[in-house]
Amino acid sequence: MAARQALIAVANAGSSSLKFALYAVGEGGVLSLQLRGLVEELDRAPHFIARDATGQTVAERRWAEVLGHDAALEQAIEAVQQLLPGMHVVGVGHRVVHGGAAHDQAVVVTPALMAELEELIPLAPLHEPHNLAPIRLAWRRLPGVPQVACFDTAFHRSNPAIAQMFALPQELHDAGVRRYGFHGLSYEYIAGRLAELAPDVAAGRVVVLHLGNGASACALQGGRSVASSMGFTAVDGLPMGTRSGNLDPGVLLYLVQQRGMSVPAIQDLLYKRAGLLGVSGISSDMRVLLESDAPRAALAVDLFVYRVVREIGSLAAALGGLDALVFTAGIGEHAAPVRARVLAQLGWLGFVPDEAANAAHAQRITQAGSRASAWVLPTDEELMIARHTLALLEHKE
Repeated sequence: MAARQALIAVANAGSSSLKFALYAVGEGGVLSLQLRGLVEELDRAPHFIARDATGQTVAERRWAEVLGHDAALEQAIEAVQQLLPGMHVVGVGHRVVHGGAAHDQAVVVTPALMAELEELIPLAPLHEPHNLAPIRLAWRRLPGVPQVACFDTAFHRSNPAIAQMFALPQELHDAGVRRYGFHGLSYEYIAGRLAELAPDVAAGRVVVLHLGNGASACALQGGRSVASSMGFTAVDGLPMGTRSGNLDPGVLLYLVQQRGMSVPAIQDLLYKRAGLLGVSGISSDMRVLLESDAPRAALAVDLFVYRVVREIGSLAAALGGLDALVFTAGIGEHAAPVRARVLAQLGWLGFVPDEAANAAHAQRITQAGSRASAWVLPTDEELMIARHTLALLEHKE
């Protein structure tokens, strides 16, 4: 790569992982991937891997001890400096899970914004602190380089006001107790990608399923979010790898009043010991569950599929019908058996599955005569963040 090539860096920090990517800025603002990496399982057996634009592994390392987010960030920076000598980072984009009700688009980070986002930490306690840590580190390591916050909640600010409400007193709504929705960067990317591939489909009523370790569903009308399965926090909605998903509030009262559980214990249960892991007692990984012959592994998969199908019905009702379904993220992109079971229960909505196409992970997995179409589209949150970052930098100029 040419010396002093302008680069956009992206940091996507999760509760137990850190993804990063670097994009070269070409003529006309065209972004081209140079390096993509991941530090995963930070709280168990950390694994670092970096790949070039072709997908070739160019660096890899494992640790026997737990690795914190700060150490993971330092490892990523060190690898980037070695692999991309002469790099010139002109901007850093960050995924920030919660932007609150005030932000419907990405923004340049300022000290005032950071103070505002720190106040939102109680709304996303397992994500927001890790999202903000790379911003602080970049301020120290790259002084003067603009930082951009890209919010997972921003895409859902287009939801009708009634879709953002709980049936609670107005005072609580005004204080911020409302439905926010998450995974917005993924949905925004998929909305744009579907518009490129099938503009007629994208213009209609679409449900996107972001099914990964975190899972949610979003109803799109003409490419805009109108409803989401996630609400006040990212623990709502569908069952996830270790998160419970939707839960009767009375269960929480029972756990406090009858089981004597503390708030930290309940938080640990809902975020880390529930979902696929809690039901199966085996693993939070859908791949492991699909390969297992244990009855509770099968039960966890059954419950996951059941809840996904129910959520699709709910979002179809919000849309007044359904023209297309999109599967994305780890489970959505790779777990053909899960997709097959979901589609098998959606004949009433006009889906006619193409079993061979689904098994081959094809782009379209419904038959030509199917009234409603189903798609498998890889998401790319990092590219979406890079685009927002570049757009704001160009606007500043």
